[in-house]
Amino acid sequence: MLVIRKKSLKFVKYIAFGLLFLVCYSCGGEVNLFSIQDDKDMGMQIDDEIEANPETYPILSELDYPDAYTHLRRIRDNVLASGQVAHADEFLWQVHIIEDDETLNAFAVPGGYLYFYTGLIKFLDSEDEFAGVMAHEMAHAAERHTTDALTKQYGFSILAEIILGENQNILTDIALGLTSLAFTRADETDADTHSVIYLAETDYDCTGAAGFFEKIEGEPQPPEFLSTHPSPSNRIENIDNQASILNCSTTPSGNDYQAFVDSLP
Repeated sequence: MLVIRKKSLKFVKYIAFGLLFLVCYSCGGEVNLFSIQDDKDMGMQIDDEIEANPETYPILSELDYPDAYTHLRRIRDNVLASGQVAHADEFLWQVHIIEDDETLNAFAVPGGYLYFYTGLIKFLDSEDEFAGVMAHEMAHAAERHTTDALTKQYGFSILAEIILGENQNILTDIALGLTSLAFTRADETDADTHSVIYLAETDYDCTGAAGFFEKIEGEPQPPEFLSTHPSPSNRIENIDNQASILNCSTTPSGNDYQAFVDSLP
């Protein structure tokens, strides 16, 4: 009878995991060693951290501003209905509004948790532009840019412990630091491209995200986060090129965006 000791079994698991990693790497493909459940768990932990820190992230109360969240969820559902968003049925796609009129920003964390600052919502001119920004943030989550980056950032041994379930404390520590993680230029370009792909299957102008960059170019002090991202002009060009490839509609939807803005404090 073959007897495999516990330590030997652990060693076999590591060898199998390592071989899988090497095979994927040798094929030249992108490797994400985190599971979909890992993305969801991270997102939940980060969401808890954000809600527990109202001084930094003053989340707008849905009880006090139900109309604002009705608009936000309607736009989210329109993008998800495109049928182009990966993990549309697996992630929660929770949406939050952060009350800060001075910040022109939005961000996404793993598992489909999305956050939009009131400053950004009020800065934009149309629902098409906001849908483009939302689609961009959804793409970061759907294309799993965060856990892709973590796979590249952390060593094999640490990731092996996480994937094999032998040190979940590491996963928690990683999750708590993700709110400050910056996406690469390649990730930003990919998210812009996917925003067009998503909106191409909706009633929105598929170049909606370009509206934000066109407007931000005229600002005397563009947001600091753009300093590490592709230039607005390059991003507009990429969005327009993708729209040309897809031959999708660039006609504005004509939705009443002002009603969304007026529902905010």
